This record gives sequence, C-alpha cells and structure tokens, in this order.
Amino acid sequence: MRIGFISTYPPIECGIATYTEQLVSNLYQKHMEVFVMSPFGAQGKRVFPVFTQGSDTFAPEVLRLSASMTPDIIHIQHEYGLYGQNKGVEIVDLILRYKIVGIPVVVTLHTVYDEVSYEESVVLRPILSESSAIIVHEDFQKEALLKNFPEIKGLEEKIWVIEHGIRECGPVINAKKILGLEGKKVLLLAGYFRPSKRFDKIIDIFPELCREIDNLVLVVAGKIRNPIFDNYRRELFDKIESSPVADRIVVFRGQFPQHTFDTILSASDVMAFPYDKGAQSGMLAQCFAMHKPVVTSSLPAFKRILDRSGGGLIAETDNDYVRHIIALLNDKVLYNEKVENIKEYIAECASWSIVANQHIDVYKSILASSLGRARYIYIPEDEDTNVKPLPAIVENENIR
Repeated sequence: MRIGFISTYPPIECGIATYTEQLVSNLYQKHMEVFVMSPFGAQGKRVFPVFTQGSDTFAPEVLRLSASMTPDIIHIQHEYGLYGQNKGVEIVDLILRYKIVGIPVVVTLHTVYDEVSYEESVVLRPILSESSAIIVHEDFQKEALLKNFPEIKGLEEKIWVIEHGIRECGPVINAKKILGLEGKKVLLLAGYFRPSKRFDKIIDIFPELCREIDNLVLVVAGKIRNPIFDNYRRELFDKIESSPVADRIVVFRGQFPQHTFDTILSASDVMAFPYDKGAQSGMLAQCFAMHKPVVTSSLPAFKRILDRSGGGLIAETDNDYVRHIIALLNDKVLYNEKVENIKEYIAECASWSIVANQHIDVYKSILASSLGRARYIYIPEDEDTNVKPLPAIVENENIR
C-alpha cells in the first residue's frame, strides 16, 4: 500500500513529529510505501515540507500535492492547533476535499478528553463522520467519543484502539557517568515546561525525599515550547533556586536530539509524571523505552497504561508521590519487578513493530473490498538493509 501521512516531522520539535517518524519507519520496514506531507522545516527520506501551519492555502495545496502521489490512503495525525488557529479547523476542509476525490482518510486523534468543548466538537464532528477510520490510544478515549457524538452512525465500528508505540532499544550504557551522576540515585522530570505538568509539585516534596534517600538527585530536563508558558518556567526556576536542597537539583537545558535525550532518560532511576491534564504521554513511552519505572498522577490514561504494563505506581496525593518514589528507589525487588514488567509489556503489546502491524490491519480493512486478491508490492532501496523480507505467499490465501 502507498500511505500518505499529513503530520509534523523531525527536526520539528513536536511529540507527534517523533511519533510519526517512528510509525513511518516501522511501516517502511514492512514494505509499506510511505510518504509524509509536513510543515516547512521537516526533513527526511520521502518527507515533503509543503505547507505553513495555519496558511490560507493549506487544504488545496496539500490536496493537490498529495493526490499527485496517488496514495491508497491518507493518514492524518491530529492535535488541536497543529494545523492553525481555531482548533485547527483547516483540517476539516482537507478531509472533505479528500472525500470528494475519493481518497480514504484515517485520522489518529492524539488528544481526546472526556468532556469536549464547543469549539472542539465543531472540529471533531466532521472528522469523525467523514473519515474512513479513527485511531485512538486508549479505550476510554473511544468511550468518550461515543458518549459525546452518539448521533454519528457507525462510529463505534470506525474507531480502532491502538497503543502508543514504544521503541525496542533499552538504556544507554554508562549514562550516569556521561552526565556526571555516578553514584547517585536519580529522580527525573523531563519534557516541555507547562503548568499542567505540575513539575513544581515534585520540587516542593523533594526536600522530604532527600531526608529519606541518600545520594538522591533531582534532574529537571526540558525547555519551553510555547512562549506563553515562560512565566511558569521562571516560577519553576525560582522555586528550584530557593529550595533548601537546591544543591541536589540539576537542570539540563537544550534541544535534546534523540541520543542526548536517551542518555538523560537512561541516567535516571525513576521518572515522575505529576500531570493534572493529558490524554496520553509520548514522554512515558520514551521513558519505558529506556526501561525506567514511573510514578504518575491518577489521570485515566496513566492508570490504564500502568494497569496494562505494571511499569510504575499511581499517586493520588502528594504523600503518595513521596511513598512511591521512596519505595521504588529503596526496594530493589520492587524496582526490578517494574523493570521486567516494562520489558514484557513492550515485547508483547506495545513495540513499534506490533503497532505498525495493527495500523496495516486498519488500512487493509478500508481497502479490502476494492482490492480483492491483488497484492501490493514495494521493494525498498538497497541501502535500507534492515527491511524484512516479504512474507511468504500462502496458497489460496485471499491477500488484501
């Protein structure tokens, strides 16, 4: 199949850009022919930077260029605001244009909340009704869509729940030595600084943690992505400077390309997610890729992924954060149990290879009736030596 993606893409700094890069890479390894239509600034093989986010010509330009590539399916990665102002309403125009020319559209909704605002519903309703398939990462997100849009016929059959993929790589060797943290127990806060992540909560309880754990260091690694959160970043840094244990808090700033970020994650022992808002976390997937246990807030997405993975502990209160972090850092048996749970979860449920196969199932379900026994063939170029061989042909199998 030839799949056209509409998404941000590295080196653009965006969690969805990283997500798309991983998904595209794994689809390519499975002989899917993939291209990406992305905002200006994106780079990569089969990546075409063709639009400015929020441009008045976004929909007609993207349609014209992507349709010329004759895709079997277009797959849109959706986040509010990713395609312009007013909740990115321009994406609705694009989906309708694909509908007119007969190109099926799959949309992955990366942000689905239980309660939908009026503005969000205006954008979501046509996305849900006019797309051929919808992908979400959690069951509760599917339930929320069905609850908020009961009038859309056939919606339940259209929604697929697919895990957020996780890389199969493991931690960087000697990461603590590289970062000057040898001999330390490291608690990590990482990601873009914004109020909803509540990093301040962990900084407030950190003195209590220091009284209970020898050689404990808090690493804060991040930056602001949106200038409107600069005040929060300043307040956070002021809180760090005024902490009675400021000498045990290390702040890393930078662009954090993947290997740098992997090294920071690998140097940690436990990562905290004290978020008070969020639908899922690509950051948690990055953390699990380095096999690091977590302590998270009680957000539904965190509860569900920890129920499935067994990779951490849920904190309902500030005291829970203290107790759980201490338990993970001081109890080697508990810690190792969580690490093994994470490895098993990735291997059996959430590796990018598994997730890519599930996406292919979505695409096949859309194209099955029109392709019959036709078998799409795409052989990647020789330099891509990691591409797996084509699967064997099974006699009398109706390959779609």
